[in-house]
Amino acid sequence: MSGVFTDADRSRIAGRLVATDELLRSAYPGDDGTRQPVHTVYVPADRFTPDLAAQWGAQALAAVADAGGMESLAAKVGIDPALVSLVSERVESKLLAEPIEDLRLDFEDGYGDRGDSEDADAVHAAEQVSAAVAAGAAPPFIGIRFKCFESATRERALRTLDLFVGALIDAGGLPDGLVLTLPKVSTVAQVEAMADAAATLERAHGLAEGRIRFEVQVETPQLVLGADGRSPLAQLPLAAPGRISGLHYGTYDYSASLGIAAGQQSMEHPVADLAKEIMQLAVAGTGIRLSDGSTNILPLGDREAEAWALHARLVRRSLERGYYQGWDLHAHQLPTRYLATYAFYLEGFPAAASRLRAYLEQSSGAVLDEPATARALAWFVLRGVQCGAIGDAEVAADIGVGVGDLIALAHPRLAFA
Repeated sequence: MSGVFTDADRSRIAGRLVATDELLRSAYPGDDGTRQPVHTVYVPADRFTPDLAAQWGAQALAAVADAGGMESLAAKVGIDPALVSLVSERVESKLLAEPIEDLRLDFEDGYGDRGDSEDADAVHAAEQVSAAVAAGAAPPFIGIRFKCFESATRERALRTLDLFVGALIDAGGLPDGLVLTLPKVSTVAQVEAMADAAATLERAHGLAEGRIRFEVQVETPQLVLGADGRSPLAQLPLAAPGRISGLHYGTYDYSASLGIAAGQQSMEHPVADLAKEIMQLAVAGTGIRLSDGSTNILPLGDREAEAWALHARLVRRSLERGYYQGWDLHAHQLPTRYLATYAFYLEGFPAAASRLRAYLEQSSGAVLDEPATARALAWFVLRGVQCGAIGDAEVAADIGVGVGDLIALAHPRLAFA
């Protein structure tokens, strides 16, 4: 049989979809396959020293030892008894080798208004970061949160950003894992202004276009639902193409903006869940990553056991809802960050490995997975490998592939790039 579509028909139909093709290519490239940290640690900028990560790891291990040991803590916060020993061993190794995955030197809420003395702190922070990178002591991801672009702090924000980036370059260049955080964003125009600032810095310092990317903190209701009744969040990928690396939910600023009483402000309050669900929808497929916020109930003093249990539960809750990153505010939160995270991946690994092996071998089983599901399974396992929960040898033994194959399976576009 001959078809009815002529060359003219096909050309006309393709012409209708030129804009769609370009939109999908430019705005929805998918994840780039690089590692995403499991958390971000915030410290006042002037308190950072090159050995801070090691100090936090030592403090975390000491706190656990004082509480009866890692296995005891794992059991108390609800880790599967069958995994307590394995998870505890791997978390202890993590706290020794890489206690902090992502560190933000804070020039905003955690630093305050110090006038022009912030100039010297910005330069000093850059010098300390460069020293940490040179010594191999810096976390894989590191950078600053400067002040917001509202009128009262805009000039200060730009000056600190300018001084910090310039001092980094003078000290040897931008770290591969540099991350910059723009807080309290309320409009698309503020994100466009940040993209302008990034491009200006690149031109001035001879950097490649797109080298400077940034995170957007979702802390205001105006960014979730704008004055025109639409969500500005969905407009961000096109407002700053390729510039935005992540959206970070700000638990307390956002809750307070909606009038939630202080005692009820939480990562699991219904207003938080709604905002984060809109964030997920807005950037799905764009390659922009998501981070949950923090809990300010710290594992200290009489509330230590309660706070550890709460933190572990909230970390697990975020992971189950597709938020693979969150904020940590204190060294004592590191053990439960990794206990909950490692348990999440290790619990899911046997089933994911079995299904991936069956998919790759095209064997029949109780579950018939489609390519999209196979990608999600591979991405799940890859995240577990990148944070240290799952070993390369386990991937090879249980799935029958190397980590490189796993990356290609999780991010097939990369294989053909």
